[in-house]
Amino acid sequence: MKRVLGIGNALTDMLVNLRTDDVLNLYELPKGSMHLVDARLQTAISKSVAGLPYYLSLGGSAGNTIRAMARLGCDVGFIGKVGPDKTGEFFKQALDNNGIEPFISQGRERSGKCVSLISPDGERTMITHLGAALELSSEDVPSSVFKGYDALYIEGYLVQNRDLITGVVKRAKEQGLKVALDLASYNVVAENKEFLRNLVDRYVDIIFANEDEAKAFTDEAEPVNALQYISSMCELAVVKIGTRGALIKRGDEVLHAGIMAAAKRVDTTGAGDFYAAGFMAGLCNGLSLRQCGTIGAITAGKVIEVVGTTLGEEAWNEIMQLFQKVKVEKYLF
Repeated sequence: MKRVLGIGNALTDMLVNLRTDDVLNLYELPKGSMHLVDARLQTAISKSVAGLPYYLSLGGSAGNTIRAMARLGCDVGFIGKVGPDKTGEFFKQALDNNGIEPFISQGRERSGKCVSLISPDGERTMITHLGAALELSSEDVPSSVFKGYDALYIEGYLVQNRDLITGVVKRAKEQGLKVALDLASYNVVAENKEFLRNLVDRYVDIIFANEDEAKAFTDEAEPVNALQYISSMCELAVVKIGTRGALIKRGDEVLHAGIMAAAKRVDTTGAGDFYAAGFMAGLCNGLSLRQCGTIGAITAGKVIEVVGTTLGEEAWNEIMQLFQKVKVEKYLF
C-alpha cells in the first residue's frame, strides 16, 4: 500500500467551546453523538451558542484523515462535493495547499458544515448539515479516479447514501484497491447495522472502530470479543479502547498497542480520524502492526491537545520526529 484515496463528506467545521452541556440537554443531543440535521435546526443550534468561542477549519471525517496522512508524507487524494460558494472554493484550495490530489465536483446546494459542540470535558457532539456533500453520487466517481491508487479510505458517515458507498467500494475492488472503513459514530452504526455488516463482509479489508462503535456493530460488550467478530469479516481489524490503547488483529496476529497520553485533553474532535491517519501512514511505510498502532496513538494524542483538527508546525514537527523514531526502532516493535 503506497497511495491512498479518501472519500467522504466535504465539510467545514465550526467548533464551539461550551461552558456547560445545557444546549445538549435543550436539544436532546446525546453527548459524543453525531446528528444529521436540516439547515433550519443547525441554524437554531448555532444561534443558541452565539457569543461562545468558536473556531473554523476544514473538516469531515475522511477529510481529516487524508489531510493528516498528507502531513505525514503520504501520497493521497480526496473525493467529495461542495457547493458554488466561497466555502467550497476554500475547501478545494486547502486540499491543493496540502498536496492532496482533489477529485471535487460541484453541487447545487451550499457547501456542507458541521457544528461541533465541545463539552467542558473535551467530548464533542456533532450537528451536521451536509448540503452539497449529500449530492455526491456513485456516478461522480468513475473507475478512472482509482487509477494509480492502492487503497480507498471511507468514512462511515457516507452510509446516509447507500447507493454511493456500495457503488464506490464495488468499483474500487474491481480496480484492485484495498478498502478501509472507519465506522465513524456508534449511533450511525446502530441505525445501519445490517447494511454495514453486509458491506464489510463483501467488500471491506480494514476496519477502524472505537469501543462503542465496535459494540454497536457486533452486539459484543467486551472489546476483545468485538475484535474477534470484526476480524472474522475482514483482513485487518482495529478496535480503539481509549486510554487503554487499541486491540489489533490481522490473521493469527493479535496485539494490544498502547496509547501516548496527551499533555492536556482539550477537544476529542478528530482523534479517531488522526489515529486512522497514523495507522494508515504506518501501513504505507510497510511497518509492523505495533508500529502502526504506535503512530496512530501519537497523532491522536497530539490532536486532542488542541481545539479542532488544525495542528501548528511545532506539533507536526514533534509528530514527525516521533514517527521517524518509531520507523528506525523497528526491532523494538
